[in-house]
Amino acid sequence: MKVFIVHAHPERRSLNGALTDIALDTLTDAGHEVRVSDLYAMRWKSVVDADDFGAAASQPLDAVHDSGRAYETGALTADIRAEQDKLRWADTVILQFPLWWYTMPAILKGWVDRVFTYGFGYGVGEHNDVRYGDRFGEGVLQGKRAMLSVTVGGPESHYSDRGINGPIDDLLYPIQHGILYHPGMAVLPPFVLYRTVHLSPEAFTDAAELWRKRLLGLEETEPIPYRRQNDGDYDMPSVRLREGLEVPGRSGFGLHLRA
Repeated sequence: MKVFIVHAHPERRSLNGALTDIALDTLTDAGHEVRVSDLYAMRWKSVVDADDFGAAASQPLDAVHDSGRAYETGALTADIRAEQDKLRWADTVILQFPLWWYTMPAILKGWVDRVFTYGFGYGVGEHNDVRYGDRFGEGVLQGKRAMLSVTVGGPESHYSDRGINGPIDDLLYPIQHGILYHPGMAVLPPFVLYRTVHLSPEAFTDAAELWRKRLLGLEETEPIPYRRQNDGDYDMPSVRLREGLEVPGRSGFGLHLRA
């Protein structure tokens, strides 16, 4: 298996750094190939601008179509093309990050913004009355698997169904469904560590062992059962879930899970 880890934490000696190191060692020892993009160490540029697209950039800038032209002509900057190559190479992608202000750190969002260009991350496939492009289960990254490994400062109860911060599955939905599943990757249930600001050495030892077990089971883990956009569950071209397909007791984001 080929695993690509995108690491997003400013301190390499942090808990996130330890989890990345554990993943690298565990997977390598098990015979897998691993590549790591440490975004802070790479001094990753987080903002999309005309420099990303070279001669394909227009005036005024049209980030969507300029990125598509640059992707098609090979004019994207070398750093973007390198990350796209890593995604093509990988069988499994792991995003390792702390949950900051209910989402990923800005540098990781900037990685998505710049790497998931038009024609690569979105904007592919035929659009007509029965299809709305190749996305949500289809796309350039179809056939790959992805997983989030997330550290959370607060206790798990704060991120439960009645918790003040909202359910963790809802908070991660825009990343898991909107970023990873959108271009076709099958998304595995996340690995989440809570109350990390008070993690004792004993608790870390237990968490590390759980993480190793998750890593060694990546190939057998069942993905989150998101509905595929073009398999008939959604009316077209409105892309609204068909009446009568609701699973009892589910609402909101949960509507987009199969039974």
